[in-house]
Amino acid sequence: MKKSSILFGLGLIGIILALCLTTGCSRDKQVKSELSWQPVEGRLKTRWAGKITPDNVLQEYPRPQMKRKEWLNLNGLWEYALCPVSNKQPHEYEGGILVPFPVESALSGVGRPVGKEKRLWYRRFFEVPRKWKRRHILLNFEAVDWETNVWVNGKIMGTHKGGYDPFSFDITSALKKRGPQQLVVSVWDPTDEGTQPRGKQVMKPRGIWYTAVTGIWQTVWLEPAPETHISALRIIPNIDREEVWVKTICSDKVPAWGVELEVLDENKSLAISGGEAGMDVGVPIRNAKLWSPDSPFLYTLKVRLKDSNGRVVDEMESYFGMRKISLGKDDAGVTRLLLNNRALFQFGPLDQGWWPDGLYTAPTDAALRYDIEVTKELGMNMLRKHVKIEPRRFYYWCDKLGVMVWQDMPSGDKYIGRKDEDITRSRESDKQFQFELQRLIDTRYNHPAIVMWVPFNEGWGQYKTAWISGWIKGYDPSRLVDNASGWKDRQVGDVHDIHAYPGPAAPPNEELRAAVLGEFGGLGLPVPGHTWQEEKNWGYRSFKSVEELTAAYLELMAELEPMIEKGLSAAVYTQTTDVEIEVNGLMTYDRELIKMDKVAEANRKLVKRRKN
Repeated sequence: MKKSSILFGLGLIGIILALCLTTGCSRDKQVKSELSWQPVEGRLKTRWAGKITPDNVLQEYPRPQMKRKEWLNLNGLWEYALCPVSNKQPHEYEGGILVPFPVESALSGVGRPVGKEKRLWYRRFFEVPRKWKRRHILLNFEAVDWETNVWVNGKIMGTHKGGYDPFSFDITSALKKRGPQQLVVSVWDPTDEGTQPRGKQVMKPRGIWYTAVTGIWQTVWLEPAPETHISALRIIPNIDREEVWVKTICSDKVPAWGVELEVLDENKSLAISGGEAGMDVGVPIRNAKLWSPDSPFLYTLKVRLKDSNGRVVDEMESYFGMRKISLGKDDAGVTRLLLNNRALFQFGPLDQGWWPDGLYTAPTDAALRYDIEVTKELGMNMLRKHVKIEPRRFYYWCDKLGVMVWQDMPSGDKYIGRKDEDITRSRESDKQFQFELQRLIDTRYNHPAIVMWVPFNEGWGQYKTAWISGWIKGYDPSRLVDNASGWKDRQVGDVHDIHAYPGPAAPPNEELRAAVLGEFGGLGLPVPGHTWQEEKNWGYRSFKSVEELTAAYLELMAELEPMIEKGLSAAVYTQTTDVEIEVNGLMTYDRELIKMDKVAEANRKLVKRRKN
């Protein structure tokens, strides 16, 4: 070949590359054009599923209480491969998967089980906006189940173990100066063959146990930030002293740096305070508008990080609610749950948070909001989030719409019977449980809707109950602790919680703890055309018509009412929706039907029963 021909060829390649860069041609676009997606057929779907495309999937800002102005959503169509767990990174991928839906779900477009013998691989390409130049780039995962490894352009960024908590990596050092960047993610998940927190996931679904969830199941996104930036906020309202305290936690120790806090009522600035980064800084809130289910008012909070010269280096927008949850006595001397220093009966559903098309992942933000809206419409004022941790936007909607939340820690490890002693966990299991428990509290701490932490449910993984309950109370004294919901109460924490099916029932009144009914009801009705399977559906008690179901429900409410007078402070009805073969829901699994009418008035009557 002549030298001139070689030079001509090299020049042509250079022109093509230049055109690719200037016209937006990228490896990501090439890959996407080769991939296709459609939901897995033959599965029950919700009304929102038909609105989803690879270009519009879950585009909402995922961290409402720490908002930066600039960000880039990486949800959409990625490549995937399922390989034996011992295999190295694959060279070829099997097809497209719609992130962030778990690989077992219909909306992922894959719908395949994984298990501990396989590893799930993801790949996609992205480009960093040019205007982010000279800033650090943070890669954020809202949640991946369970053990995650991340590479950018072939460089390992790190490993994370945990199925429910957000995590991030500073990927700046791995980025190329221009052009497409390669992101590879691997996930391994032992599901119910491991000891890690995993909730109701099992490899062989049955009864109250549901389909396993593996991989990315919440939003993946990028954001630019300065080298030293705000990494977390801890917001503590105090209605008695008419102030809110804010700790601004930074990525690096900056003892000479300060923070400026501004509180706003809509667009009206109410107060500005300053202090040192990493320290609690108080802001006065005079004549505060208190947050409650009847009036879920939220204040806007602007946080500005300033360097030693007073220059604003980083800033975020957040919000908070002025509310207080505590215990106290009513006029009869009975210990009650208090909201803002007043007794309020708390009543709502056991909320599993499962979807027929997305499993752990709601198909859209509107769908996520819908369950909370229905809870309010049915006259309830709380929900118990059952052995699952939701995306942060779920709690945002609870804050915004006014629904109190009892937040469970996801279950894992072995079980105990009703009369057994606590289990003894392995060192690894203990460490992982405590890590994920602390991450739960850290990442959901600022939501006013959350009023109770529940570390254990019906003996699943229950261990060191007194120590765990005491640790939670010391780590977050602003909320109540339910030491164990159902089964083996260890006489610690703030409430004595029993389960009764169908119930209702109430534990005896105590001097130092409130009496609550953590689960009851479970009245079942399979609705043809809206079930996970056509036959062999299951409920604690089954009925054949809406009329029978409604009558039985109203009878339960009538029996519950005198228990409130005698001392019961809260009750949790099983459950928000049907889930797979379990048909105990107030709604069908596809959310198309609310099974009962005429129940909202009965529910509102319960939650209005206040005691001074």
